[in-house]
Formats: sequence, structure tokens, C-alpha cells
Amino acid sequence: MASLSRPCLLYRGFFEDASRRLKKTPAGSKISLLNSACGSSPILGCSTRVSRSLVSAELGARLGALRSAVEEAKIVRQQEEEEEKGRPLRVGIICGGPSAERGISLNSARSVLDHIQGEDLHVSCYYIDCSLNAYAISPAQLYSNTPADFDFKLESLAQGFRSLHTFVEHLAVSVDIVFPVIHGRFGEDGGIQELLEKANVPFVGTASHECRQAFHKYNASLELIKQGFLTVPGFLVQGNQPDRSEMIRWFEINLLDKETGKVVVKPTLAGSSIGVTVAYGVDDAIEKAINIISEGIDDNVLVEVFLEGGSEFTAIVIDVGIDNDAKPVVLLPTEVELQVLTNNDQSEDTIFNYRRKYLPTQQVAYHTPPRFPTDVIECIRQGASLLFQHFGLRDFARIDGWFLPGNANMFSTVAKNTKFGITESGNIIFTDINLISGMEQTSFLFQQASKVGLSHSNVLRTIIQHACLRYPSLKSCSNAWNTLSRRLQSAQHSNVPSKIRGSQKVFVLFGGETSERQVSLMSGTNVWLNLQGYGDLDVIPCLLAPANGYGSAELKNADQQEICRTVWTLPYSLVLRHTTEEVLAACIEAVEPDRALLTSHLRDNVMSELSAALSKHYWFSGFDINEELPANFTLENWIKHAKESQSIVFIAVHGGIGEDGTLQSLLEAAGVPYTGPGPFASKICMDKMQTSLSLSQLTSLGVLTIPKVVRRKEELLNSYVPDTWQALTSELQSRSLCVKPARDGCSTGVARLCSMEDLEVYVNALRNSLPRIPANSLLKAHGVIEMPSPPPQSLIFEPFIETDEIIVSSKSLDSNARHLIWEGHTGWVEVTVGVMGTRGEMHSLSPSITVKETGDILSLEEKFQGGTGINLTPPPAAIISDEALQRCKQRIEIIANTLGLEGFSRIDAFMNVQSGEVLVIEVNTIPGMTPSTVLIHQALEEQPPIRPQDFFRTVLEFARQRSN
Repeated sequence: MASLSRPCLLYRGFFEDASRRLKKTPAGSKISLLNSACGSSPILGCSTRVSRSLVSAELGARLGALRSAVEEAKIVRQQEEEEEKGRPLRVGIICGGPSAERGISLNSARSVLDHIQGEDLHVSCYYIDCSLNAYAISPAQLYSNTPADFDFKLESLAQGFRSLHTFVEHLAVSVDIVFPVIHGRFGEDGGIQELLEKANVPFVGTASHECRQAFHKYNASLELIKQGFLTVPGFLVQGNQPDRSEMIRWFEINLLDKETGKVVVKPTLAGSSIGVTVAYGVDDAIEKAINIISEGIDDNVLVEVFLEGGSEFTAIVIDVGIDNDAKPVVLLPTEVELQVLTNNDQSEDTIFNYRRKYLPTQQVAYHTPPRFPTDVIECIRQGASLLFQHFGLRDFARIDGWFLPGNANMFSTVAKNTKFGITESGNIIFTDINLISGMEQTSFLFQQASKVGLSHSNVLRTIIQHACLRYPSLKSCSNAWNTLSRRLQSAQHSNVPSKIRGSQKVFVLFGGETSERQVSLMSGTNVWLNLQGYGDLDVIPCLLAPANGYGSAELKNADQQEICRTVWTLPYSLVLRHTTEEVLAACIEAVEPDRALLTSHLRDNVMSELSAALSKHYWFSGFDINEELPANFTLENWIKHAKESQSIVFIAVHGGIGEDGTLQSLLEAAGVPYTGPGPFASKICMDKMQTSLSLSQLTSLGVLTIPKVVRRKEELLNSYVPDTWQALTSELQSRSLCVKPARDGCSTGVARLCSMEDLEVYVNALRNSLPRIPANSLLKAHGVIEMPSPPPQSLIFEPFIETDEIIVSSKSLDSNARHLIWEGHTGWVEVTVGVMGTRGEMHSLSPSITVKETGDILSLEEKFQGGTGINLTPPPAAIISDEALQRCKQRIEIIANTLGLEGFSRIDAFMNVQSGEVLVIEVNTIPGMTPSTVLIHQALEEQPPIRPQDFFRTVLEFARQRSN
């Protein structure tokens, strides 16, 4: 028996070895491996005394198993080939991070998600918190308001990883490529890149070593000097005890007065604007450097000479090369015009700070291309390209700098090898390298890309495709993605009905002249971008503006009906601004003949460069934006134009004629379909007193209204404040009042008054036509109160409704979790609820509770923009039971149908957590439609969830149905 076992064991060992090799071998190689194994067995020729019949039996069984394995391998290979014909590319977006820019990171991630996701590209989302804990999150979570909102929901909604090592192990098997959108520390300093490199996970962007070199401002400036670039003289402060004598010497060398010399103080390792401030003299510079260090922003601080009389610029660079041969193309740079501030804060003195770079502001204007001499623009593009290559950057980056006109040499010391930056027209200085540029909807990346024919989606997908080229393992994935993309595009085109093959025109109207016009711009931009993804729609953004501009005296005192208005139809790139004032200025600039000619010439040059390089890539499908000049119409002629082009108007104008029924009446009279409620419902809802009267008969159904007193503005201005306060508190039987415009959008001019001194502050704001009341000007703590412009003719006073305070706890020492603290003394909470549907059949979305961050009144940002606060959607069961919630939704639907709402609207109310009764605050017929507003949260809570694109398309469909 011993002799019997040896050959059988040898034989068994052979097949076991073949089996092991089979498991480790790609499907395509398994067939050849097994075929060769069958024909070269050393056992078949061996001499043995074992019975041939026994061996033959076992051999037959083994060969049968082997044939089965071969067939199985063929089937697997066929399946893989089928999959490779059209498998979506799996992209992992990582956002968050420990820096102060993580809020911007959330916005960037949301924007990237909106513009790359599709049937051909599967997106997974991940978040890293301040403590570098990693989480897998749903795409819906990216629509959270703020980092605070985001962090609060992590415990209940996200899947946490035990460690960063576990996290990257997950990425290695779950995604094809990672797109990091973490700004600042851990995102641009090489941290996340090194983590991915160690796990061999492909990613978009620059490698870790090059990130570390470029992100360190002082080291980067030394490298620039080494490469022959003109730089700003700098002094490095290390530790919290700077060498004062050395800094004095540096001041003297650079001809700066040691008492008053103006310098910029900034961290060496932080985002482009985090911690940046201005100092005057050595002692002030040292103090501010120590502050940066003591606040934990950075251990090292860079002090630089302040650049007087220059213009800041920023340039996006995209690598379109093949394989490892970099071919960076610099898009049309943007000039950043810093305008004079109205405050006296010298610490901000013309610094391009964080707020101006990322948040809506009226103090910055952008010009793409810059208003520089053409040789300077080309020099900037050449320099940014060289810098991109010298630092070994990859895929894309943003490079900032200054142009200093004139031939005078500003600096006392210039490196001998300086060969770049000094031109006949002035000096060009590169100051910051941003390795992960901001990717919010209106960021420089999209401003500049759209100027040269690339939409949001096109430029992002180009960046991802280029990154895939770097990884041989992704070649098949990339091929599959492109195969699927082309198939889907073809199918989409063939599925478009012939009657609308020419595409349905949609005019998205935003702007106006009210204090809510900036929110309107954000809403309109978001709607326009979301509807862009539908191939059967031709979506045209339109700005509603005063005919004489925003600075005209006409706006200050004129009645809404008396203002002369104009509408601009906008090309793609001009929409991407932060304020309506910027958009209007860009329109006026764009139609200037000389400016238009120059822009066209520069645009053609850049597009030629891009086309020459991108045409070599099989995946590039061409430019998808045709830049046109803006067109200007009177409002009346624009409505005629909408009628002639058979357009549907998507109204995104908050307040004013957008919500008081005026615009709706004009469109209806012309037979132009439009979104939202009709003229009558709009007029009723805009007037808060009329809204209450219309709902006063619903008390028996659990719908309550708040007592109101109306006072005309002139009456308030001419009355003795103590007498007015006494009369109001007596009539309303309340010692604390809420004041709001009788006819205006929500939150504008809304304040809590607790004393006659508070009333006097408010009346003075009306008297002086103040644009806002500063934070904490009243007895109770509050944020900035935006005031209507022009001041309202009538105001409403109501008893202030006391609601239960909902507080988010701080993280404790023994727990990383945060929880809600709610004691439920009054049983009332404030909710906001979206409704959508057709007239008489409105459907209530899930209510939201917004935890207020400052004061007792939800701010404009909390209600509209998703800029602050924590939204609880749906409300926690610990606060509102499911039964009470359902009763609340039923009553909200009764309100909507009673008022004749249609399309979509938002209802704000106080809700009793026990009974579900609602006490109506106001109804907004054109609610905020910004990327992270509560309306989006509520739509995503529907079953099945309604994505932003589908939500806006549904609203458009309601408008079409009504017109039919």
C-alpha cells in the first residue's frame, strides 16, 4: 500500500499545486496554465507497480475536475469581458480634514459629486474629521449645512473605520481611484497622498513628496528663487520666541521702517488665506506671528514684504500630457480686484482673505482674463506652466501671484539668477501654490475652465481621466468607463422624443434688487447647473437687475412697482460670480468691443493649446461650451423673447416682484409657463397679514395663526418710541415682540425686541436705511440682521413665541459623540417644511428643525443658504413622535392647499411636539434653492430619495403640466 500511495500523492500534489496557481492567476491566463499542466505531467510516464486501473480511475476523476475548472475559468473570463465592455469607473471622494478650510472642502466635495456622478461613474464618499478619523458616508450627507451639522450626524449616519490603515485597505478594494478634496492640512501637505501611496491606491493630484515641498510657503519660495523666479522677500519665524534683532535687520535690508513698515504675516503650512494678516512694524509682526503659533495654526510663520500698488491674480493649470510626459496648459488667469473696505479694520487692509476668497462678498471683483497687457498675461501663463513642471505637480493646480505694474524695482535685494518675472510692463511674482484648488460651484477652476469651453463636468472628468493614465492597472477600467459613457450618450440621444430633439428652452431667472438678491444668485446658479445635466433641456441663466445699476439712488426710496428693470441672458462663465453686482459688472465689461475682441483672441489661443493636446486622448469628446456675449432686454421684451422661444421660466428671485405675484402676473398674461405658485397665492403669501387672515378659519383643524399688529414706517419714525412700545406690548399682551416687514422675504428685517431701547435701535435702522443691524445690537444676543432695501413701508409686530431650546452638547472627555439636549418646557419647536405638487394636491416633505447658533431668530443664512446651524431632518423621535410628525405633515398640506400653492414652496411654523398642531409663521413661495438648503435635505429623505437634479426637474414638470 505504501507503493500505491506515493504516485497518487504525487499526482494529488500536482493538481493541488495547479489549483493553487489557478486561484492566483488572472482569468485570462488560467486556460493556458491548465492546458499546459494537462500535457506535461511527470507522473504519466512514471514506472510503478500500482494497479493501472486504480491510477486510471483517480486520474479520470482528477482530469474531470480539471476540465470543470477550465470551463469555469472560460465562463469567468467571458463575464469579465462583458463587464469590461461597460463598467462604471468607481471614484472615491475624500473630504473634510483637520484644517479651518474643511467647510470649503464639504462644498467642493458636493460640487464634484453633482458634476461627475452618473450611470458611467459610481461615486463613493468619505469624510475625515478633525481628529483624522475616517468615515464612509452616503452622498446625501454631503448636502449637510456645515462641518458642525456634518459632525453631529456622523455617529448616526456614517460608517466609521477603526484606523486610517483600515480605511485605505477598504479603498484599495472598493474604488478604482480616489479624488481627494481636502483643502489645507492633510489634504495639500502630502498627508492623504502618502497614506494612499503606501496602500497602492490610485489618486488624482500631486504625489506626497511634491505636495510637501510646494505646500510649505517658505520652502516653496526658496525653490522659486533657485529656479530663477522673482519672489517676495520673506523672514521665517520659528517657535514662539522670534529673534527680534534678526527681524529688525531684515526690515532694514528691505528698506522697511521698523516701527511702521507694512508686512504680511501668515502660517507656512495652511491654506492660501488661513491666518493671513497685516502687521505694521517689527513688534506688531512678532505679536501676530506669536498669535498664529499660540492658536495652533502653525509652528512656523512667514513674514513677507507687503506688495503695494499691485493686482492679485490666480491661474488654473491643467495637465493634458500623455503618459509621464507632462503638458501643463494654463487657462485664462483671473485678476482679483480688491475694492476699498467700508470698515476700519486695518488687519484686513486689502488682504485677499478667507472670507473674500470663499464667501459671497461685495468687496471683490473678478476679471477673466485680467485687464493686464497681453504680454503680461502670456508671461503669467508661461511662468505658471514652468512652475507646475519644476515642482513636479500632477493633473491640476491653482497658482496665485501678483502683477506689479511699472519698471521700478520694489525690492532692495533680488537674486542674481532671477530670470523670470521681470517684464517691460512690470513685475510678476508667484506667491502661493494650491495643490487642491477650491471646487465650489463658482470657484476659479470653473470660472476659468468655462471661459475656454469646458463645463464643470467636462473639466472634472478630464482631470480624473488624466489621473487614470498614470496607473496601468486602471487602463481597462478607464476603457470600460469610456465605452459605457459613449453608449449612454448615444442611448440618451436616441431616447429624446423627436418633438423636443431641438431641446426645451428653460430660462432660470435670479437676482432682483432686494436684500435677498445674493441668495437668489446662489439659488439660480444651483438650479441652472443641476438642470444642465438633462440632454433634452437648453437651460439659459438670466439676471434680473435694476436698469440703472445697483448703486443708483432710484433703489433707495422707490416703490417696487416704480423700479425700471432689465434682464441679461448670460453666457456660462459670467454666471459664476459671488454677487449680483459682480455678474452685472461682468456683463457690462464683456460687451465692450475692445474687451470682447481681446477675450476672444486669448480664449482661442488657450483652446488651441488644449485641443492639440486633448485630441490625442481617445476619451476627450470635445468642448461643450460655446462662449457668447450677454444680451440685454427690458423685462417686457425678455418676456416676449421667452414667449417666442417657447421657454419655461424657472423663477429663483427671492422677495420683491419674484414673490409678490408681479412677475407671475406678467408671465401669465403673456402665456409663458413658469414655476411655483400663481399670482394670487404669491400675493397672499408675501403679505404676512393676509396669510394669517386666509388661514384663520382652520383653527379646528389644528392650524393656528399668531396675533399681529401693523404699523406704517412713517408712523414709527414720527412717534415717541416709549409710547409706541407701551401700546404694542399692551395690545399684543406680550413683553417681548417679534418685528418683521409686512411684505418681504423671510428673515430679512426680522428681529426680537425685548425693550423700548431695542425698538429705538430698529427704528433708527429704518430711519437711516441701514443695510443691516450689527450683531448683538439688541438686548438679547443675536447675529447680523439683514434689513430690507429699500426700507419696508409697513411692519408687523407679533408676540414673540417662546420655543424649547435645543442645544448640541460639546464633546466630553470620555466620549467623542455629541448629542441633543432638550428639556421640552413649552412643547413648541420651530420647523420648516417643504411642499411640492400640483394645486390642490400638495405633498408635505419631512419637516426640519434647525438648531439656532445665534439668538432667537433664524438668520438668512440658516434659512436659505445652509450656511450655519445644524439641520435635523427628520426631527429626532426623542423630540417629536412619529404620530405627531404625521399630523404635522397633514396640517402643512392643508395650509398649502388652502392657500392655493402649487409647484413647490416652504412653510415655516411653530409645532407642538405632542399634538402636532402648527402655528404658522410665514409661507415662502420661492424658497431657497442653494446647494445645502433644508429643501434639499427634505427631498433626499423621501422614499425613494429625490436627488437635487430630479427635484428641480420635477418642479419644471409641474410648470409644464400647468401650462397644458
